[in-house]
Amino acid sequence: MIATSGGDAVSALAAKNATSTIPIIFITADDPVATGLVASLARPGGNVTGVTFIATELMPKRFELLSELVPSQGNRSAGEPEQYEYRARDARRAGSGAREGGAAPYPEGQHRSEIDAAFATLVQLQAGALVVGNDPFFNSRRNQLVALASRRAVPAIAAFREFATSGGLISYGPSIIDTYRQLGTYAGKILKGAKPADLPVQQATKFELAVNLKTAKALGLTVPQSILARADEVIE
Repeated sequence: MIATSGGDAVSALAAKNATSTIPIIFITADDPVATGLVASLARPGGNVTGVTFIATELMPKRFELLSELVPSQGNRSAGEPEQYEYRARDARRAGSGAREGGAAPYPEGQHRSEIDAAFATLVQLQAGALVVGNDPFFNSRRNQLVALASRRAVPAIAAFREFATSGGLISYGPSIIDTYRQLGTYAGKILKGAKPADLPVQQATKFELAVNLKTAKALGLTVPQSILARADEVIE
C-alpha cells in the first residue's frame, strides 16, 4: 500500500501513474475528481481512494471571519504558490465577495525568503489582513508566518488550529488529527483485504475554529462575541 499527503494532488497522481495494482490512499486539499485521481467520490474506481480536506470551499468562510474580526480594514489577502493558480482564482473571488468593492492582491511565496518578501509586499499594499493558504507547506512554516504577522502587525487567519495555538490570531478548517485518523482507518481496511475501488473518498468531517485572545490584544483587536460564541478553542 502507498499513502500520500499534500495540499495538492501531485504526490498521489505520481503514485497513481506509477502503479495500477498497488492500493493507494491519499490526503489532499485538491478536488480528487477534477484532478483525475478518482472517477467520483462515491465510486473512486481503480486502486486509489482517500480523504479530501475541502480546502477551496472553506475559503469564503475564512474571509467572512476575518471581515468580522477586522471590519474597518480593506479586504486584502495573500495565499498559496502560483502552481495552485486555480485556487488563487477562488481565493480572489472569495475575497472580492466578502465585502462589496473589496480588492484582493495576492502576494505569493513558497520558500522562506519569498514569504519574507510577501510580507514586505503586504506592508507596501497597506493590507488590512492576511489569509494563509490551506497547504502543508504553510502549516510547516507556521512559526515563521506567526512571527512575521506579529512583527508586521498584520491580522491573519489560517486553515489549521495549530496556527492559532502557535500564536497566530485565528484559524478555521479541518482537524489534521481527525483527517489522518480517517486515513488510518482506510489503511487498516485495505490491509485486511478491502479494495480502494469499494471505499468512497471521504471528506473531512471535523472542523475547528480557534482564536488567540492574547494575539488579538497585541494587535489592538477586540474579538466579537459572535466569533467567541462559535469558537471551538479560545486561547488566553
